[in-house]
Amino acid sequence: MPFSADHAVPALIVKFGDYPLHHGGVGAIRSLGRLGVPMYAITEDRYTPAASSRYLRRAFVWPTTGTEEPDRLVEGLLRIGRRIGRPAVLVPTDEEAAVLIAERQEELGGAFLFPRVEAGLPRRLASKQGLHELCVEHGIPTPAAAFPQSYDEIERFARTARFPLVAKNREAFVRRARPAVNGTTRIASREALLSLARDWGERPGVILQEYLPREEAEDWIVHAYFDADSNPRALFTGVKVRSWPPHAGMTANAYVVDNPELADLAARFIKQIGFTGIIDLDLRFDRRDGQYKLLDFNPRMGAQFRLFESEPGVDVVRAMHLDLTGRTVPEGEQRAGHRYIVENIDLPALLAYRRSGYTTPHAPTRASGTELAWLAGDDPLPFLTMLARFVRPGAKHLYQLWRAGRRGGKA
Repeated sequence: MPFSADHAVPALIVKFGDYPLHHGGVGAIRSLGRLGVPMYAITEDRYTPAASSRYLRRAFVWPTTGTEEPDRLVEGLLRIGRRIGRPAVLVPTDEEAAVLIAERQEELGGAFLFPRVEAGLPRRLASKQGLHELCVEHGIPTPAAAFPQSYDEIERFARTARFPLVAKNREAFVRRARPAVNGTTRIASREALLSLARDWGERPGVILQEYLPREEAEDWIVHAYFDADSNPRALFTGVKVRSWPPHAGMTANAYVVDNPELADLAARFIKQIGFTGIIDLDLRFDRRDGQYKLLDFNPRMGAQFRLFESEPGVDVVRAMHLDLTGRTVPEGEQRAGHRYIVENIDLPALLAYRRSGYTTPHAPTRASGTELAWLAGDDPLPFLTMLARFVRPGAKHLYQLWRAGRRGGKA
């Protein structure tokens, strides 16, 4: 590679949610570990795929849920920092971690390295309502949305709403503590909405969003790293071919596709709001009006970030480590046509998409190369560990997600 990382500066994968089968964390460990960066990770136990990677120097077993008090999480991070013994680059893999780091950056800054950002911005971006308001403020297309504060407001909204529509949990933190819906839920009718809403409590933590018809839309993703001046040091665009649950969940299969219009939209929005760090954006191209509509803004590394790499070998995690350690981030074009597959969820996604007849016109007919989320010849144990842990609970989880999607669609 035409660059080298600072081997004196380790990195720590930070996750607070309870999801041991996380391929993004494994990808980050491999990405920096292959450059010789000492890698550490917070894991649920010693037998997660991340903990089994040959590139991981040490796993800090700390079973958290993402609902703990911030003081406890900060104390735990500082304790891990002391055990590492030198400042480490923090790589958050969920919103809980990204928001905590931003809001408590003064306390964490002595022990760790991370992009400095306006303290309240990541929380606002991770909030569906906060993101919607920022999009409206800065002229970024986004689906029409409502944020009801009571069941009475939902009843009034339902009288004039256009169905189907989509319900999502409003805040990143609340989704783990008291989720209103199990992920993105398509609601087909007024009766179905009112039935679901009876279980949402006095203050429903949901966003009710315009549904963009699948046959008139295409899913796109943007991954990037922005420096202290909110300038892109690595910026990539791609098209999502399949996700699980279908059309609403985690990326299962995607391609790198050059999209200058989308890259410009993302860079302009980041500059306007002054964000620094890694981003993972989900957008849906609406063929009816020709607009890319921003659905989700993840102010942290995305699980499928290893889809994207520039010709010099830079991905967003490498770009952040290089930048925070004072090294040059090489410029270069993205590897157009490259494909990414998440082995354990792409097969059920493939079957679901074939039944629905959904197609992705911008996906290349043939991949220029393929990156697998789990299987790697130089690091096979995470794949085997995933298989061992996935078979029974993983199949059950996939089934539950599928059932939840069918209930929302049929209701």
